[in-house]
Amino acid sequence: MEMENRTVVSEFILLGIPNTKGYETLLFIGFLAFYLCTLLGNLLIFSAILADSRLHTPMYLFLCNLSVLDIGFASISTPKFLVNLWTKTRTISLGGCTSQVFFFHFLGSTECLIYTVMAFDRYVAICHPLRYLIIMNWKVCAILTAGTWITSSFHATILTSLTFTLPYCGPNEVDYFFCDIFAVAKLACADTYVIETVTFTNTGVVPMTCFFLILVSYVRIVYSILKMNSAEGRRKAASTCASHLTVVILFFGPCAVIYTQPQLSNVVAISVQIFGDVATHMLNPVIYTLRNKEVKGALRKLRGSLTTSC
Repeated sequence: MEMENRTVVSEFILLGIPNTKGYETLLFIGFLAFYLCTLLGNLLIFSAILADSRLHTPMYLFLCNLSVLDIGFASISTPKFLVNLWTKTRTISLGGCTSQVFFFHFLGSTECLIYTVMAFDRYVAICHPLRYLIIMNWKVCAILTAGTWITSSFHATILTSLTFTLPYCGPNEVDYFFCDIFAVAKLACADTYVIETVTFTNTGVVPMTCFFLILVSYVRIVYSILKMNSAEGRRKAASTCASHLTVVILFFGPCAVIYTQPQLSNVVAISVQIFGDVATHMLNPVIYTLRNKEVKGALRKLRGSLTTSC
């Protein structure tokens, strides 16, 4: 009878970013600028790689996947947040909240695994250059790419199912600008120990395992670079890894700061998390463009093709 008298929540209220009341216009302009730059930058990288046959290699296949992930990740929460800022509303349906939780962990896990696969690709290219085309053939690349997406879909499905099988009967105010597991689960009118334990284990184990594998790959890469006799060879090998290493630091850095520094103030923790969720995906195409001559050439070729067409 007690369960029957409870009111089931059909929508949630997103409270937004704490301590920003009165700055809604600045937030709207800032998030819109980040979002448009993310879309434009990643679409240009994706289009340039597809248009240039010289870039149809495993490394750039993974970079295409990363561009798609950046676009998807930026689109999980930012459009809804912009609508809420513009219309002065803060509600999100139960289905919309469920979608945000699922895609946040689906794309986040996929991106984590893609970075690991890219590290393996760089390891094979530098440490086993003569066997690179044999090891990283298209079949292996297809299996690795599909495996990251499929594995992440199962991961996100389990976490989302555990989160929304909990009963929600009020209050329904999510203390953030989008739905995430911890922010939503604490509103459940039931014991959340299992979901919190599983979520912490999954969200901690996956990034830590990926980071460890990436670290091992780069230890071997650095060792191989130092053994090279040619200074030009060392420079070229280091250059091919610089962009990937930079985006890995940008991706894992905010996570490390938040989870290893529990004494951080709420304002600092949220700022770091927003940087990781929003700014990183805008910076990725900039980093790969600035550090990669092949991508620059492909972008110039794409621009020339578009100019000729116009």
